[in-house]
Amino acid sequence: MLFKEKTLLELVTRYNVPGPRYTSYPTALQFTDQFDDHLLKEHLVKRSANARSVSLYFHIPFCFSLCWYCGCTKIITRDQDRGDVYLDYLEKEAGLVSNSLHPDSDVKQIHFGGGTPTFLTPVQLIRLGSLIRRNFRVHEDVEFSVEIDPRRCTEDHIKALSDIGVNRASLGVQDTNEQVQKAIHRIQPFEQTSNVTALLRKHGIEDINFDLIYGLPLQTAETFARSIEDVTALDPDRFAIYSYAHIPSIMPAQKLLNEDQFPTTEEKLKMLVYSIDKLPEYGYRYIGMDHFAKIDDELSRALDEGSLQRNFQGYSTRAELEMIALGMSGISQGDNLYYQNEKDIGRYYEALDKGELPVHKVLQLTDEDRLRRKVIMQIMCRGEMNYSGFLRETGVDFREKFSTELERMKALEIDGLVEQFIGGFRITDSGRLFLRNVSMLFDGYIGERQHKTAYSKTV
Repeated sequence: MLFKEKTLLELVTRYNVPGPRYTSYPTALQFTDQFDDHLLKEHLVKRSANARSVSLYFHIPFCFSLCWYCGCTKIITRDQDRGDVYLDYLEKEAGLVSNSLHPDSDVKQIHFGGGTPTFLTPVQLIRLGSLIRRNFRVHEDVEFSVEIDPRRCTEDHIKALSDIGVNRASLGVQDTNEQVQKAIHRIQPFEQTSNVTALLRKHGIEDINFDLIYGLPLQTAETFARSIEDVTALDPDRFAIYSYAHIPSIMPAQKLLNEDQFPTTEEKLKMLVYSIDKLPEYGYRYIGMDHFAKIDDELSRALDEGSLQRNFQGYSTRAELEMIALGMSGISQGDNLYYQNEKDIGRYYEALDKGELPVHKVLQLTDEDRLRRKVIMQIMCRGEMNYSGFLRETGVDFREKFSTELERMKALEIDGLVEQFIGGFRITDSGRLFLRNVSMLFDGYIGERQHKTAYSKTV
């Protein structure tokens, strides 16, 4: 066993505090709806001046039913005609975004998220694929991924996804135990997951990842181990195994869960340790925090090559790409500017009817933000820091700039989470479970009051 559970439980008890997942730095809490329109216009003008490669994210907000644990931006409806109206507006937004890019820019990544992208009918998916190619130059080697709810995915859906160029699929599984599924209001027989996986491969979509969650009501170490055994039998390329984030004050649907049925911290820890110990036996490498990938998967190669990144989709490849989000609530990430679309669908439509990008919140990064982002992303994605390399890249003496943070790091070093040496520091095997805690040392906003209630616990 890689970890000693008793020692690890002591560490979790000490470090399991609210903290960001660092899908960005600064986090979305720093965004503001009080911004100068010139900020965005200046960013778009600068973006249009030179050809570049970009990543596109399309948010499809609709779901047929409510999963009680879910914290995504979503609209519950069974009216699929709403999908056609939504695509009308995505077409408008795509035109505006396309006009903000240099004509020679191309798209190297596309991702459909939600909500449930497979809420759309096969005909609507074909339409979405067409509008993308009408408005953007899609690179021939594009990584094109989609999130799939196996409960709402037919072979015709998969044919449509294959026809528009999808080559990677992420299946929401969460847990294969029927009692757990009932407790979270998401009944998904394992046969559905197995059938959709087989159909994806039949139609040429062979890069597949599964999402699981530990810490859900009625889960035990034994039931979660069985879920791991079930899904590894389907041989996916990647796993995302997320810690359930219970924040009912922010995500009201979570109030429907029975808090008396949640596993204890010790039981939850056993689930995580089992995943980290067991998945390597099946050929999966621990990428960091909550992601696992086969050795030859692009995520593993990105870790080795230094191109692994964190964005609002979690761990991803191709860190050099600017991510542009379309659809309500989507968050775009540029080098100096982050911005989020309207989260209210009515206001999203209203802005586009005016011929305006539906941007609601903006964050302009300072030089300090960018410097700390570099440190935090280095920790989250590489698990180490080299001071001389940092000096070459930034012109900043790390030890001088972050002397206070390094002094505070000594407590984590005593607990075996990091190792400091003359030329830098590295995260230990145990410390990889606490990447968020190490990163929090370098977060310039973490002391603000709203940070104490807006985040899930770190482990």
